[in-house]
Amino acid sequence: MSDSKDKGKAPKRREDDAEDAGADTSPDSSKGILTPPSSSSPEPYADPMDDVATSSSGATKKIPAKMLESVLESNPALKNELANMDQETATKTLANIDIAQLLTGLSLGSGKNQKDMASYKFWQTQPVPRFDDQANPTPSNQGPIKMIDPEKVSKTPDPLLEGFEWCTLDLTNESELRELYELLNNHYVEDDNAMFRFAYSESFLHWALMSPGWKKEWHVGVRATKSRKLVASICGVPTEIRVRGERIKVTEINFLCIHKKLRAKRLAPVLIKEITRRCYVNGIFQAIYTGGVILPTPVSSCRYYHRALDWLKLFEVGFSPLPHGSTKARQITRNQLPTTTSIPGLRPMESKDVDAVHELLERYLLRFDMNQAFTREEIDHWLVYKPQPGKEQVVWAYVVEDPETKKITDFVSFYNLESTVIDNEKHDLVRAAYLYYYASETAFNDNAKALKARLQVLINDALICARQAKFDVFNALTSHDNPMFLEQLKFGAGDGQLHFYLYNYRTAAVPGGINDKNQPDEKKMGGVGIVML
Repeated sequence: MSDSKDKGKAPKRREDDAEDAGADTSPDSSKGILTPPSSSSPEPYADPMDDVATSSSGATKKIPAKMLESVLESNPALKNELANMDQETATKTLANIDIAQLLTGLSLGSGKNQKDMASYKFWQTQPVPRFDDQANPTPSNQGPIKMIDPEKVSKTPDPLLEGFEWCTLDLTNESELRELYELLNNHYVEDDNAMFRFAYSESFLHWALMSPGWKKEWHVGVRATKSRKLVASICGVPTEIRVRGERIKVTEINFLCIHKKLRAKRLAPVLIKEITRRCYVNGIFQAIYTGGVILPTPVSSCRYYHRALDWLKLFEVGFSPLPHGSTKARQITRNQLPTTTSIPGLRPMESKDVDAVHELLERYLLRFDMNQAFTREEIDHWLVYKPQPGKEQVVWAYVVEDPETKKITDFVSFYNLESTVIDNEKHDLVRAAYLYYYASETAFNDNAKALKARLQVLINDALICARQAKFDVFNALTSHDNPMFLEQLKFGAGDGQLHFYLYNYRTAAVPGGINDKNQPDEKKMGGVGIVML
């Protein structure tokens, strides 16, 4: 948070500053972060493109020179690629990039996130779309970028630097789970001013990394040979997604983390290559991942929005400012919620609801270009809370059961991801609820106005439930149908963007719920129907 106005945002995410570019190859690095646009001078090649970009609809539009300068300065991978082209080719390449993607780059101006030149070189060697690929390939061009022959994939990992060795984490072993927990909590993601750091609980890691079909070999670690200390990780879980109707088996990549003191060792590309090799050996040739930096090349970009549930606490820890001319009492009153929910039949989801929720959610998600294809077992794992001794609750899910027909007509869910508050005398944790999956039968009545009204009531009830569960802030992206309710329910625009990437798969860009002005737009819905942890 660079100044007081930035402190009105909910927790920001970034990997700690790296000593070299290698750390920024992480698909997870810098999720949801904003820093001021760079004020450095434009490079010579930027001059012919000062006014050129395209809208998300494909029509050529003009953007101010200073904005374009900021975009390029805050996205070194893109800037570096353009620098290697002649002016005519560079101009055409920039004109083929969706302006929404360029505008999201304004959230990445921090010098801590500009060290990705090596990242760019690394991604050049990977089967991912290039910035100068056709901006909007036709559906007929959709599919794998590279065909993989598992028989030709190495059965052994590449060697590491002397003093380090590969390991496979056994997360059923409490001591190894604790090691991963400590690595992430000390070295993974914190905000620019080191005021807040994600606090992944052991229960969260169990939930996130041991979903149906999980593979032990996809929980990759690096240890120091002498001390046996875990110093790096990258993890994946298997799932299936649909991209414009095509069902794809993928690995969902997460938790790429490198010890702060080893950021100059260029371990990130090696970790990515190793998890890729292990997936290839198992016959999975595509992956999905997210990040806060623009790498080659996002399939979509969404914006973070945040709703204060305990405004006073957020003010006391530095999340929320006191607006000029306002008072603490006014802000507390403005963000107050009703004490009880309003939808008849709303209750916590139970195991008996799995079939009904699965059927409803599958139909609902098919409305989006890119969505998760859930199995019944996955619904049971991801949405049903099963109390266990010593385990914290991670997910909250609620269904609406029609009092007369007993049919499940709606459901909504959110999960818990806390942040440690660093050096604050009054508070040590901020409890953040993240909007997860939801669905409503109203979506199938072909009445957008009715759906909007229903979702506003449903999500408002979710806010009430989250407040009752002692959450301090409720976070959501502009994905799914979220633009229908974000501003109406007093969600504030956040600093962060989340870019979605597909590995070894090419498709036309899908909408992320934001328009050319980086604002929620109901006309830009229908693209992202997947939630990445």
